[in-house]
Amino acid sequence: MHIAEGYLPPVHAAAWSVAAAPFVVHGVRALTREVRANPESTLLLGASGAFTFVLSALKLPSVTGSCSHPTGTGLGAILFRPPVMAVLGTITLLFQALLLAHGGLTTLGANAFSMAIVGPWAGYGAYRLLRRCAAPLMVSVFFGAFVADLSTYCVTSVQLALAFPDPGSGVAGALAKFGGIFAVTQVPLAVSEGLLTVLVMRLLMQSSKGDLARLGVVSVRKEAVAR
Repeated sequence: MHIAEGYLPPVHAAAWSVAAAPFVVHGVRALTREVRANPESTLLLGASGAFTFVLSALKLPSVTGSCSHPTGTGLGAILFRPPVMAVLGTITLLFQALLLAHGGLTTLGANAFSMAIVGPWAGYGAYRLLRRCAAPLMVSVFFGAFVADLSTYCVTSVQLALAFPDPGSGVAGALAKFGGIFAVTQVPLAVSEGLLTVLVMRLLMQSSKGDLARLGVVSVRKEAVAR
């Protein structure tokens, strides 16, 4: 991730686009409802999208046909829920494909499925699970961003393994190779993204506490715990 333009076989590229489409359509509806119900969310939505764009544009070479980088989707998933991030993440990937030559149009569906769909859902799931277990807010935020980042690359490894199985060991062997190569750079990147997301959340606690309370991230009675 980003999987480069033309790197996936056409059938695989089309299949991942079809798989991603319902999530993006649902996300458009969720985003529209959020903006209509809470117009004051527009600024924070824009900031979440910008955070994703900037972080996911920082790429490090990892393996032929792909690259490693932070994703930035965990923050938006925690603030606005995963359906909204399906839209913001896909828009981010589209602009990066057109303006930065990161990823591509034929592989947009595959990249969106890993970074804009699975990543946010996995990260949000980790965040909610920790919050239900009474974990501190910032610990939950860290692991939400960490899991969103790492799960994206797990899915990308699967996508590449399915498209290019190992001649000897098949999909399982290819998955082990792709996953092993990604892990070298992605695990420390996921840790770094988790820490950065915690820092941004702390800044939001100072500047946009009212918005965080409205979004259900913090509450008045839990402010002391959140800090």
